[in-house]
Amino acid sequence: MELEETTVSICPHCGKRLGSKEQLVMHIRIHTEEKPFTCPQCGKSFTRKDNLENHMRIHTGEKPFTCVQCGKSFAHKCHLKTHMRIHTGEKPFPCHQCGKSFTQKHHLENHMRTHTGEKPFACVQCGKSFTRKGQLEEHMRIHTGERPYACVQCGKSFSIKRTLEDHMRIHTGERPYACAQCGKSFSIKRTLEDHMRIHTGEKPFTCHQCGKSFTQKSHLENHMRTHTGERPYACVQCGKSFSIKRTLEEHMRIHTGEKPFACVQCGKSFTRKKILMDHMMTHTGEKPYTCAQCGKSFTRKNVLKNHMKIHDGECPYTCV
Repeated sequence: MELEETTVSICPHCGKRLGSKEQLVMHIRIHTEEKPFTCPQCGKSFTRKDNLENHMRIHTGEKPFTCVQCGKSFAHKCHLKTHMRIHTGEKPFPCHQCGKSFTQKHHLENHMRTHTGEKPFACVQCGKSFTRKGQLEEHMRIHTGERPYACVQCGKSFSIKRTLEDHMRIHTGERPYACAQCGKSFSIKRTLEDHMRIHTGEKPFTCHQCGKSFTQKSHLENHMRTHTGERPYACVQCGKSFSIKRTLEEHMRIHTGEKPFACVQCGKSFTRKKILMDHMMTHTGEKPYTCAQCGKSFTRKNVLKNHMKIHDGECPYTCV
């Protein structure tokens, strides 16, 4: 008995061979740009009916594909499939240059730009370029002033969703990022990364003028002002300017009278944490600053500096 030959349809535009007439009809719409299936809610059109059905879940909120391990639901089957890799640990998209692997193809594509240096997403206002579209969208809010992510507890708004998530931990007290070496916990991942350099001794941020290195980028930025003389933080009450924001905040307490650092032993309060720490030594008897010449110890560093003048001949008093 002779087998019936399978019907093969060929696209007249590109010559692609399709298995059925229905597949050919859908394929031709790529060339004709025909989109006969339109969303009645937003007007967006699609070439295939099943694409419209998937799209409609945006409006209905339907998420029929549920993860059996954690219960999280998704509107599309492909999103569930991608999510499952979190549980399985599967990373099917490896980088052939450094070997790092990714759960999603577009994550690999974004990563590859770290090797190529490509930044295809440019800001039309200032010309700054980015490797990812999401980074450009976040950057644009600097120009528009848009802050779409608001804290439901205090009303503070943020331009980036991740910043809101970090902020929320102020209210919840959650500190999910713990140091494996000393156990100290942090609310922000970046703060943990900065903290880890205390243990590793790594100082990746180097001043190109004097060669001094720092564990944090912000510390380098503060240091650079010693070279430039820039003092961008000005007191609105007396006009005095400072190179570091924290120094301005400490200075403002002179005007407000605020003394937030209290001694638990005698109740005396101070404007700065460092002054409280020095004060605590009057209770503990600790004298961590020792003169290398005569061995005398002091509770405060500036007192040791004054004492050293005795040895340098700058002071008429003799060393006791």
